[in-house]
Amino acid sequence: MPVITQKNATSDDIRLLYETVRIAHEAKEAGNHPFGALLADKDGNILIEQGNDHNEGGPAMHAETALMLKAGKKYSPEFLSTCSLYTSAEPCVMCSGAMYWTNVRRLVFGITESQLLSLTGSDDQNPTFDLPAVSVLSHGQKDLEVVGPVDDEALVRAIIEDHIGFWNN
Repeated sequence: MPVITQKNATSDDIRLLYETVRIAHEAKEAGNHPFGALLADKDGNILIEQGNDHNEGGPAMHAETALMLKAGKKYSPEFLSTCSLYTSAEPCVMCSGAMYWTNVRRLVFGITESQLLSLTGSDDQNPTFDLPAVSVLSHGQKDLEVVGPVDDEALVRAIIEDHIGFWNN
């Protein structure tokens, strides 16, 4: 059975999550869904950034999946096992799987799928799964660390801001 360790966010985690807010905002400004993700090494250096880009791969090309596809081509599984995936919203089932298969062993996210569902509602553009990433990842065979949702009100407000008024328009 895998060990899924849940921890609290560090100040470095919060700093990097604010970067995902910037990336999500840039994605929204480019006409995409407001989600942002990044890959950081063990020292907190940003290696790859990715916002949602439906032009690149259609509705299944979520920021996290696109990021993991790039990371898997660029870095070895051994190196990726020391990296962290940072994302503004909890990864869906597909994106959690992409993280698992790419061998990234640490996930840090801002808001939960449930919080996202309360923002997207029944919008056909984002039929949100209400299935926590921990539930998905706990069915694998790898030890992983999950940090999130974060307990930082200003960060949560910043994440939510790009979603308000975006969905169900």
